[in-house]
Amino acid sequence: MAALAIVGGAGFIGRRLVSALQDAGHDVTVVDAAPGDGDLFGAAYRQADTRDRADLTAALAGADAVYNLAAVHRDDVKPVSRYEEVNVGGAANVCAACRDLDIDRIVFTSSVSVYGAGAPGATEYHPPAPVNEYGRSKLRAEQVHRAWQAEAPEERSLVIVRPSVVFGEGNRGNVYQLMRQIDAGRFLMIGRGLNRKSTAYVDNVAGFLAAILDRGAGAHLFNYTDKPDLSMEELVATVRSELGMRPAGVRLPYALGYLGGVACDLAAAVTGRTLPISAVRIRKFVSTTTFSTERAKATGFRPPFPLREALAQVIRHEFRTPPPPGGKPLGSRRDVATPADDVT
Repeated sequence: MAALAIVGGAGFIGRRLVSALQDAGHDVTVVDAAPGDGDLFGAAYRQADTRDRADLTAALAGADAVYNLAAVHRDDVKPVSRYEEVNVGGAANVCAACRDLDIDRIVFTSSVSVYGAGAPGATEYHPPAPVNEYGRSKLRAEQVHRAWQAEAPEERSLVIVRPSVVFGEGNRGNVYQLMRQIDAGRFLMIGRGLNRKSTAYVDNVAGFLAAILDRGAGAHLFNYTDKPDLSMEELVATVRSELGMRPAGVRLPYALGYLGGVACDLAAAVTGRTLPISAVRIRKFVSTTTFSTERAKATGFRPPFPLREALAQVIRHEFRTPPPPGGKPLGSRRDVATPADDVT
């Protein structure tokens, strides 16, 4: 068994990965910038910011391999320079620390956002074309890791995993927001709902990351998403069924929905407020965003949780299970996604 360090290990995916690796018998160290997470991990926790090379190097000492999950992930981070500082600069410091400590294995979580828009079914060979600064920073971070591996190609192992939209218990990303709107009776279907979306359950992502640690020397690239890709109509019907609601819902033609998004953009510009609806979000909602996972499947990994079962499990946890007496309600600080979580 190996001594493993997980940078960003206190985040949404990281916590699941810690459990998966410990269950496999590995000695795991969690490295994260959040000062309060030492209470959760105890002696296995080392506080370090990826922007501080000296502290990071000290935190990674003794590791045989490093998982790099650390990132800022939202597409509206201000100032935008944080993407470069954390996602790219942090990657450079992780690689520098591994170089200094003679660590020859890194697993890096990137994102399908490097493909950009308009690439349904994209394989790992699809040319990257990110459309926002988050996607561009993740692509640059990949290049930093690749340069590290290329310095000693016969000795160093680099695995890059590009997950799709990740959901799960405690996450407050896109899938949860969809569930919440449906549960509250505020969901409005835009368009016909035939477009398909790739999603990934957090425990399956963590399981795959744990399974591909020992890939040998070289640079290895994988998309990860849970199949089958559901259409928006199927996804909404699955959520409504699990919530005990009728399958039918209110629909709005795409043209009207898009005009509503434009109106919200104008209102946001006038008021200076950030609104939950925009023209960009309407376009993303009706678009197909799917990715090939044939390479991941070829590794022999089989996700432990079927997609529909995972969706049902999350719905029961988030919307049908009350918090324990005296316990924190769902969505409290310990349950909220952290900057390494939403990978779209």
